[in-house]
Amino acid sequence: MAKAWQKLNLEGGGLQAVNALLAEKMRTRPRAYVAWALFPLGLHRFYLLEPRGGAVFPVLSLAVAATAWLAPGWWWLLPLAVLLGLAIHDLFWIEGRVVRLNKELRMQLFLRKGKSSRPPKDYRGRYTEDSDAEAVKRDLHAYKAVKEQERAGHPSASPGTKEESGARGGRQPSFNEQEAMLRELTKRRDKG
Repeated sequence: MAKAWQKLNLEGGGLQAVNALLAEKMRTRPRAYVAWALFPLGLHRFYLLEPRGGAVFPVLSLAVAATAWLAPGWWWLLPLAVLLGLAIHDLFWIEGRVVRLNKELRMQLFLRKGKSSRPPKDYRGRYTEDSDAEAVKRDLHAYKAVKEQERAGHPSASPGTKEESGARGGRQPSFNEQEAMLRELTKRRDKG
């Protein structure tokens, strides 16, 4: 223990360096909402790494200006309504997008440093191979069959001996009696 300090990695690349990088790259809600205030420019979308959505806002802003200048009457209100509708949608969208971006960034930095943070191609959860999935299905089927036979709190399907039924009388079996019945059922199932 006295020499443990000699084994410390003081060259960086450890948790402190990862946290510093994470703090630098993470997106914050206040900045996103300040950028949203300038929604005709789409800065909030660019800040949240959505360049296509960010390009829509300046295009719609130009459409509003062009229709206001070129089209007679109130036609400029149509692109303005679309622009305002998207801006209001983004007001609620920002929260979820910030959370998703930061989660992806944390996964990328902490889980698989230097590699993609996505799971393998055929990943379906805990069991990835078909043979494992089949074994799980068999085990589940066997487990369900045992549980259906147990019928907790009730005597087993076969009446048993007279001593058993006399000991029970008209009452429900105790916990220990239920455990004994379960052991007996599993023994029968294993033998049969």
